[in-house]
Amino acid sequence: MRRISFIPVLPLILLFVILNTGSSSAAFFDTAPQEELDGMSGKLVRGIANTATGWGELPKQIIITWKEDGAARGIFVGPLKGIGMTIVRTISGVAEIVTFYLPVPQEYKPYFEPEFVWQKE
Repeated sequence: MRRISFIPVLPLILLFVILNTGSSSAAFFDTAPQEELDGMSGKLVRGIANTATGWGELPKQIIITWKEDGAARGIFVGPLKGIGMTIVRTISGVAEIVTFYLPVPQEYKPYFEPEFVWQKE
């Protein structure tokens, strides 16, 4: 009995689905190629930076919480916020690296603000 493998067909099916998604694919191909390349490269660089510096959210959140809510909350709540934001920033960085070639979210915008850990909120 012979097994038929569908693995070579899957990329063709995926390409067909992407090209036939309607207005979203039309909007993708309407923009200038240089704008697309700028968006892709910006998203890739942002993803690499956020993946590498996501740990910076830990001290950042401690300092911000300390300044806004006082020392006690900075000591006890700041690290929890920092750990959460470290996870979010690092995962979003990995997601941007993996999907840098897609204009998602809208026109290569960042998943959340600020774009980088060193920017003010």
